[in-house]
Amino acid sequence: MKNKKEYTGINIQFPISQMILKGEKVIETRKYPIPKDFINKKMVIIETPGKTGKFKARMVGFVVFGESFEYKSEKAFYKDSEKHCVTPDSMWKWVEGKKKFGWPVLKTEMFKKPLALQKRAGIKYSKGIVL
Repeated sequence: MKNKKEYTGINIQFPISQMILKGEKVIETRKYPIPKDFINKKMVIIETPGKTGKFKARMVGFVVFGESFEYKSEKAFYKDSEKHCVTPDSMWKWVEGKKKFGWPVLKTEMFKKPLALQKRAGIKYSKGIVL
């Protein structure tokens, strides 16, 4: 029998979650830096449906993020567009006066099939996921 481990889950909207798992998006962008406890830690991707998904939140794979960095300008942010896949017409676009952080994706692992959540997902993170 396999030893089970406890993980923290991170909510990532569909289709961004799939882009990360497929290696198309190698920098996740957020309005805040990655919490120190999550740097280089294997986390469960909780795929949330967003506006286009026709499913309930589910677990779809693992991700490991490196130390985050702050984008200091709009120019610097869009210079990385190919890495983070955010364009000026995206809902996650650069907004003057708001901070933007890049979270480098170091490693991913897609589950063979999505798994149901063991409990209701948190707003950003879910603690105590056992797999």
